[in-house]
Parts: sequence; structure tokens; C-alpha cells
Amino acid sequence: MSIAGDISSSAPRFHLSKDVEQLLYRLLAAGLLCVALSVMTDAFLTTNNILNVLRQASLLFFLAAGLTLVILTGGLDLSVGANIGLSACLAATVIKVTGSPVLGTLAGLGAGCAVGICNGLMVAKLRIPSFIATYGMLWVLHGITYYYMAGETIHGFPPGFRQIGSGYFLGIPIPVYLMIGFLLAGTIFAQRTVWGQQIYAIGANPVAARLTGIPVDRRLILVYAFSGAMAGVASIVFLARLNSAEGDIGEAMTLPAIAAVLIGGASLFGGVGSVFGTFVGALILTLVLNGMNLLAVNASWQPLVTGVIVVFAVWLDMRGRRRT
Repeated sequence: MSIAGDISSSAPRFHLSKDVEQLLYRLLAAGLLCVALSVMTDAFLTTNNILNVLRQASLLFFLAAGLTLVILTGGLDLSVGANIGLSACLAATVIKVTGSPVLGTLAGLGAGCAVGICNGLMVAKLRIPSFIATYGMLWVLHGITYYYMAGETIHGFPPGFRQIGSGYFLGIPIPVYLMIGFLLAGTIFAQRTVWGQQIYAIGANPVAARLTGIPVDRRLILVYAFSGAMAGVASIVFLARLNSAEGDIGEAMTLPAIAAVLIGGASLFGGVGSVFGTFVGALILTLVLNGMNLLAVNASWQPLVTGVIVVFAVWLDMRGRRRT
């Protein structure tokens, strides 16, 4: 059999009807959650709560969107939460020292992207499995951040900068507008560009992708850099929202971000998923956690529920792959 035949049989194909069907199921699940919560508590359908859900979903989406591209290649970035911490602390320091929110924002984005590039180089050039490379980076970042902050907190930022995380425009939180912008850009990039289709191809069959001439190493570095940059975006929004930075900021966000990607239909084995699906996944997970808060469920149960959701999503993915 020719190489072309092997590649054509293994390359991913975007089946619109199947993908739309899966997204509709997830949107239906989100709708049913809304109906159930509106029946169980009167506070759910209030304007303040709906806006809060959208704001929380946007914060989760920033992190999960970059992680989506990594997972599409069959990789995993466990350092995104720690990346938020370091990027936020560096951004806070620059703002305090220079008095410029613009320079602070650039510092946070640059730090996040630099961490992502390091992850990409370890995976693409050193051939270290992504799980090991990013898990090691997680601890490196924690160590640097905790040493740098030395238990201190940086707080008090200009009102204009705080608008990024806590401001409103036409009654809608500004992070929601940012989420919509990144959602559109990420969807167009993944589904409508050559680079996006190459990322799907790498996840489906990296050997066949390399044989077709796809620069696999460069694309891997690209997706990890993008994941790091989105962690930088999340760090800026978190910083502006909380009005303070400390060593453990963003530490608890890694597992929810992975959960959002998996709930959205992405496969840990690569080649399957979408940025829009991740948006729906972030919305569903946020609704679950918001419902637990409204129903006064002990906060200690929330990590357990998130973990169960991750295991269930992975099980569904493996079950579907076995059927295929």
C-alpha cells in the first residue's frame, strides 16, 4: 500500500453532522442543567447570578482554550495553573514598579508564552512525554513563584486595569467579551486554517503527519506556546479581578481546565475536539459548581465532583474509541 493511501485512511475528517450532533447533546445537557437549577433554587435565574456564571465560565475558558490545542495533538499541559501564578506575580510586579498596566500586561503575556515555548521544546526536541515535561514544569514554576513572592502579596492596581477583570460594558462583564473574541479566533484557527488542520492530523497520526511533510515539531511548539499565552491571558484577568497577586493564584485551575476540555468532547488520545466544544464544557462545569454553591453544598465536595466528571469524560471517550 502506498504512503498516500496510508495517510488518506488515517487523516482526520471533519464530519459536520457527527460533530454538530455531539455539540447539540452537550448544549442540551447545559440546557437541562439550567432548567434543573432554576427549579431547585430561585437564585439561579437572577441577572447577577447569570452574569456571574458567564464571568466564571470565561475565566475557565481562557485556560481551557489553549489546553484544547495541546490535547488535539495528543499531548497534555499540566503546568497551566502554575503558569498563571508566575505570570500574574510578574505582571503585578511590573505594574507596581513602572505604574504602567500596559507593560504589566505584556510582561504577564510574555512570561506565559515563554513557559509554553519551553514546554514545547521539551516535548518536540527532547522527546520528553508531555505529561512528564509539563508536570516537571509545574513544580519548577511553583518553586520560582514561591521563592520570588516569599509569602508576600502584591495588591492595589489602577482602576483602568481592574476593568479587565471586574468591569462591565453595556451591562455585560468585560471578560465575557474577551471570551467571545478568543472563541471566534480559536474556532476559525482550528477549523478554517491549514495550521489548524495540521494540528488535527498530528493528533490523529503523528507518523503519517510527518510523512506528509507537516512540520510536526514546529506545530507542537506552536500549540504549547499558545497554551502558555492563554495562561498569560488568564493571569491578567485573574489579577484584575482579584486586585492582588500571591504565589498560589491559579493553582487550583488545572484540573477544571482539563475537565472543561474533556466535557467539551476532546479526546486525550488526540485528533478529536473543538474550541467551541471546550466553551460548552466550561459552561457545563461552571453551571455544576454554581449550582452546588447555590444549593449550599459543602465546598469540599467540589474537587471530588470535578474529579468524577474528568474520570467519566475519559471513560466515555475510551468507550467510544473501542466501539469505533
